[in-house]
Parts: sequence; structure tokens; C-alpha cells
Amino acid sequence: MSLAVQECHGGMGEPGSLHQPVCSVLRAHLEKMASVHMRDLFESDPNRFERFSLQVGEVLLDYSKNRITDETMQLLMRLAEEAGVAGWRERMFAGDKINHTENRAVLHVALRNRSNRPVVVDGEDVMPKVNAIIERMGVFAEQVRSGQWRGYTGERITDVVNIGIGGSDLGPQMVVQALKPYRHPRLKVHFISNIDGAHVKETLESLNPETTLFIVSSKTFTTQETMTNAHFARSWFLAQSQETKHIAQHFVAVSTNSESVAAFGIDPAHMFEFWDWVGGRYSLWSAIGLSIVLAVGAERFIELLEGAHDMDEHFRHAPLAQNMPVILALLGVWYNNFFGAESHAILPYDHYLRSLPAYLEQADMESNGKSVDREGRVVDYATGSIIWGATGINGQHAFYQLLHQGTKMIPADFIVSIDPPTDLHKHHDILIANFLAQTEALMRGRTREETVRESGASGNGQFIQHKVFEGNHPSNAFLVQKITPHALGMLVALYEHKIFVQGVIWNLNSYDQWEVELGKQLASRILPELHADLPVASHDASTNALINYYRRMNHTHPD
Repeated sequence: MSLAVQECHGGMGEPGSLHQPVCSVLRAHLEKMASVHMRDLFESDPNRFERFSLQVGEVLLDYSKNRITDETMQLLMRLAEEAGVAGWRERMFAGDKINHTENRAVLHVALRNRSNRPVVVDGEDVMPKVNAIIERMGVFAEQVRSGQWRGYTGERITDVVNIGIGGSDLGPQMVVQALKPYRHPRLKVHFISNIDGAHVKETLESLNPETTLFIVSSKTFTTQETMTNAHFARSWFLAQSQETKHIAQHFVAVSTNSESVAAFGIDPAHMFEFWDWVGGRYSLWSAIGLSIVLAVGAERFIELLEGAHDMDEHFRHAPLAQNMPVILALLGVWYNNFFGAESHAILPYDHYLRSLPAYLEQADMESNGKSVDREGRVVDYATGSIIWGATGINGQHAFYQLLHQGTKMIPADFIVSIDPPTDLHKHHDILIANFLAQTEALMRGRTREETVRESGASGNGQFIQHKVFEGNHPSNAFLVQKITPHALGMLVALYEHKIFVQGVIWNLNSYDQWEVELGKQLASRILPELHADLPVASHDASTNALINYYRRMNHTHPD
């Protein structure tokens, strides 16, 4: 693995500069750390865990198994200070339009502002509207959950289908899955996002139109994937109900476009609004979380918001050196920009958190997967990491080989709850033992001498080197008492703020996503060409050939 520093840049005044004093010091420090093994750091410092761990509420972070010393952290904190993290943090919480390419504030923190202190955007305190929507969501959810809201034949609603994509799908789905122990016993929640027709057909084939409620989640109510699936669901429903008036009892909308919602057949009174300062991948706290409220109830949803708010308060007020999101962000920069690590693994040892890696893939890579800085200049340094992962035990039998003995540095986050989610305590003990063993093994490794001693084989054995583990692989360990709504809210907000801090350090706008728009434009151009009368010749040779091959080989026609 390359230890050469590819880049380091300063604060808002000199993005992309390689001349900030702290960067040259960090480069020199890296040379010193290159030959240091973590097992030696632990052996020389019995208090290492106490100095490199931090607890905030229910979340304990152990970051002692990182290739750091006190000097490393002091230098990284200087980097955060020079980048202006504290100032940008305050601008976000104050409602400044830090998403400058879209001229928008970034206020997912306002959605869970349980202190209810004023948050002003364009001269208006947004909190009354935020609170009103949360209250409406709770009232509606209680009607459905209690059986007061019924389908067109008078039957209780038994299934809720959320139709969305991106942040309108990944966030709510992850939370509903994570909070399974808190879900309504008779109400099943399903999620449809993929434009592949197999997804919507497979989901609906086992459902009853008389007892199914649909949530159509689209800010503009024009998102192609979402609206195509929504119209299919509408046709599926009408095939049995026969009358469009019944749509009002079975479809609700999360949107800002009341005219299109009404044209679809949804009563605008059943439209739940959110605002342009709510980014899609940060929207589960908004009306986009309606499926969460239906699944776990208004009280639990409030607990989720309160957990996120508690992490917001910690992030806003804790000194940088004792600030959990800041510490995580700086460790990521240390490995990304100095050690040349290209990816970061998320490894929850919890079946209910199995969708957390996919959620964080979008949250992180859509936010900081940028190659131009805030001023529009092409960067000459690495930005966002490749985020990936899976549940820990499954990962151990799949890809951990590469983590332990591969040629790439892959920092990893291990996440586990202390209390078992079921009464299968033996299962949980095995899970915890593996969680702890993997972080220790990644850090310590196993020398050739240890391998020989433990295997009882000769030091000249043919396969001894195959069993040697270098170790010195960094990881963070997160322990929470239990995956409650409050703890989950803290955990998700923690990662949101980590992403924010890294964006500040890399001088990025973490809150736009123009690639998505380009893809939509190209797809809308190609769609009619798939069934054109004449061969297509308006693209590059590869795209033309693929379109024309599809036209020749596909004998179906659009509906």
C-alpha cells in the first residue's frame, strides 16, 4: 500500500493548496507512523483505550485501534480548525444557504430540532411548519394503525407500500427494518423503488387491493421511476376497485406538487409536505418518514428524532477534540488522503441493521463523491471514500479475507448492540465474540513466529506464510446498549455529521448531486429511441450499437 501523501489542502481560503503548515507536518508525521504497528502502541500504553474512546449517550466509540498517536490527533484537529469546520457547522445550523449551487439551506437538523428553538430561512422560522407536519403524520398514522382509516370496502389496512427511490426509499426502509421489534404487529410495510418491473409486480402479487395503502414519495411528483411504479400500482388497484374515487382511501402523497397529486387522484388533504432545504438522502426525518411513523407509531418516531437531536447538540457544542463526528471524519481523511485508502467498510453485527451499509453508501458517496470544489475548480486530491459493507458474520465468510490479508488498506466500522434483539442469548454471545475477535485480529495480526508456535509446524513449513497476518488494519468499534429508536437516531445523525465535516475539509458542496440530473436527461433522450422506426445514430458508436441491438432483439412494445 502506498504511504505517499497525494494531497492535503487548507481551509476555505486556499482549497487545493499543498502549502498549509499543518499538511507538511502531517506528511512528516506520516513517515514516522509508516513503520509503527498498532500492537506496539497498545503494549507501550496501557491507557490507550481510555484516551482514544468516547461515549455520547448510548453510543460508545472505541477508536483506539487506529494508526494514530496523540500527535496524530492533534495535527488532524489543526487541519479541522484550518478548514473552518466550526464556522461551517454554525452556518448550517443557522440556516445559511450552504448548498450554494442550488441556493438552498441544509436543514435536516431542523426536522429533529426538539428544542424548538427558531430556525430562520428567508426570514421565516421554519419550526411551526415542521412541527405541524410531524403532528399530521402522527394523527394519520394512528388512524391507520388503530383501524379507524379503512379501505374502500370497509376492511382494515394491513399493508403499506412506500413507492420512492433514493433517499425516499433507502432511509425509511433502513429505519423500518432496524426497528422491527417496535413495529405494529398487524401492519406490514413494503418498499418499491426499482424501475425493473419485477420489483413492483413481485411486491403486489401477494397483496390485497382492499387492504393496501400506498405512499407515493416524490418531491416534484414527476420522478420517472417513482411515478412509473405509482401509475402501475394505481392501475393494479383500479382493476379491482373499478372507481377512481376509491383512490383517495388507498393512496397518499409525500410531495410539494399539490396539482399533480390531485391529478393522480389523491386528495390534497392527504399530501404531506416537505421543503427544498430537505436533501433527499437526509430526508427520513421529514414527511418522507411517513412509512416509519406507520410502522412504529408517532411516539417511537419522536424518539428517533430525539436521538438525532441529541447527536446534533453534541456535534454543535462539543469541542472538536471531543466531538465524535469530527473524530470519525478526521480519521477518514487521515486514511483517504495520507495512506491512500480508497474505501471504507460498514460492518453491523446486527441483522436488523443489514440495510445500514446501503443507506450510508448513498449518504456518503452522493454527498462527497465530487471532483470539483465549492468554487468549481477541479480538485487534485482524493475526496469521498467508496462506502460498502454487509452484516458482520456474513462478511466474515465472504470478504474478510481481503480485509485481513489483502493488499489494500480498508478502514472499517464495526457496530453491535450489547442487549440481544431476541431471547437467543447463546446466538448473541457468539455474535459478540466474533465482533470483538475481528477487531482484535485486524489490529494485532499474527506474526510468523506466532503462527509457527500455534500451528506446531516447522518455521520452514511450506504453507506457514499463508497463515501469517500482517495486522495493523484500522477499525472503529461502536457499541450501543440496544438498537432503540433513540439510539438509531443518534447513530444515523453521527454519520450525517461525519460526512458534513469531511465535505468541509475537502472544500466540497456535499448537498447537491448534479450527476443524477445528467443521467435523467440522457435517459429521457434514449427512451423514445428504443422503439424508433429507423436505426439510431445520434450517440457514440458504442451507445448507438447497444440501442440498435436492443431494438433488433427486443420484440415487445411499450404499454
